[in-house]
Amino acid sequence: MEKKIASNKVLWIFAIGQFGWSTLSGIITNCLVFFFQPSQAELKLGQVEFIPQGTILGLTAIGLITAVGRVFDAVTDPFIAGKTDSLKHKLGRRIPFMRFAAIPFGAVTVLLFISPFKAGSMGNVVVLFIFAMLFYLCMTCYCTPYNALIPELGRTQNARINLSTYISVTYFFGTAVAYLVPNIANAFMSKLGYANSYRVTIAILAAVAVIAMLVPAFLINENEYADTTPSKSDTLSSLAATFRNKEFRTFVFSDILYWVGLTLFQTGLMFYVTVLLGLSSNMTFPLFATMTVVSLICYPLVNIFSKKVGKKKLTAFAFLFFSVTFLVTSGAGFLPIPSIVYGVIIAVLAAVPMAILGILPQAIVADISEADKFKTGESRQGMFYAARTFAFKLGQSIAMLLFTSIALIGKEIPEGNAGYGLGYRLTAIVAAVLCLLGGLVFMRYNEKKILSTIEEGQKNA
Repeated sequence: MEKKIASNKVLWIFAIGQFGWSTLSGIITNCLVFFFQPSQAELKLGQVEFIPQGTILGLTAIGLITAVGRVFDAVTDPFIAGKTDSLKHKLGRRIPFMRFAAIPFGAVTVLLFISPFKAGSMGNVVVLFIFAMLFYLCMTCYCTPYNALIPELGRTQNARINLSTYISVTYFFGTAVAYLVPNIANAFMSKLGYANSYRVTIAILAAVAVIAMLVPAFLINENEYADTTPSKSDTLSSLAATFRNKEFRTFVFSDILYWVGLTLFQTGLMFYVTVLLGLSSNMTFPLFATMTVVSLICYPLVNIFSKKVGKKKLTAFAFLFFSVTFLVTSGAGFLPIPSIVYGVIIAVLAAVPMAILGILPQAIVADISEADKFKTGESRQGMFYAARTFAFKLGQSIAMLLFTSIALIGKEIPEGNAGYGLGYRLTAIVAAVLCLLGGLVFMRYNEKKILSTIEEGQKNA
């Protein structure tokens, strides 16, 4: 039975799901370390150190938990991908997982910030660890099948770029909402206190995110648009076959380096704002909003130019641009420039590569998986996206360990003294180096080979 071509309306409905899960992911990326490893400024505002702040071999408790969580997340990705690729269900291969995972995904996001024992207790560490593992499992159960639908709904080059653009837009809005947490929490702080104001805010946003994730799960009929024929390969053989693809390996290696750098930057953003620039945490959202608006302005240009000059050249350019942006961030507070102006400069610079790398990597994976399908005769989109997330989540694990450890450098130096915020500056410098290396690796990706395989396969289909 010939499948329908998804209309732009269907693609936008699908993109709403990205708004939901990116909100929950953004809350954890932006707030978890900020909440459990507070700076001196946040402690003065009333935050409590709920978990021990010491280190083991230079690693903090929150750093270890988030790193292990990401590794667990990465390991479960191929397993869930194998299950969704081989699922035989009347609703399709992807939708059943998305319906099942959405509500638990939102619930554990809220529970992560609940510390039932007294401040500094190891009991809080245990609770945090358990809910962190559950969070990443739920995230995998929703996001892996969700991402696998991208090449299924975008079956042409233009449709893939358009869909990648749409989900990048909703990703930005979801992440922007996550950055609103301090602003919304501030409205509750006088009555609820520091920690509870954050908890209530996160619960409200999580409820909105769950509704968004359920929209495509209930409004899209997967059987109308996607090939729902179950894959016959088991998880390990499918994963091995995926990594045998040379172009995919090149892409994944560069992607790991990018995500280590980006996660360092995202985790440090609230610290860059509050410590390096000396601004209130409430300014994080306006600065992110500025970056989002500029990025959205760039989206049509990215869409147009990627179709004209190719995805490879624009992506490599974005790696270099991001590296420069991270270096500029490391110098925050040094130059005689008003803090808010410096913050806007960083936001505007980051907007350009964020626009490019928010759109094109998803489309590149879709290209590679589509070419592989024509070459091997087996539809394993879920495993390609899972293999990608498996790799970059390992990168994020490394980033969390790096950030929480490097950030401790100079932490005890009083404000106003030389070296204050040194650790945070170093995280930005490390991010710049890694992003530059990622760009150099990506230059080896053979885009022409992939596109010619797709073109030949479509002619012979």
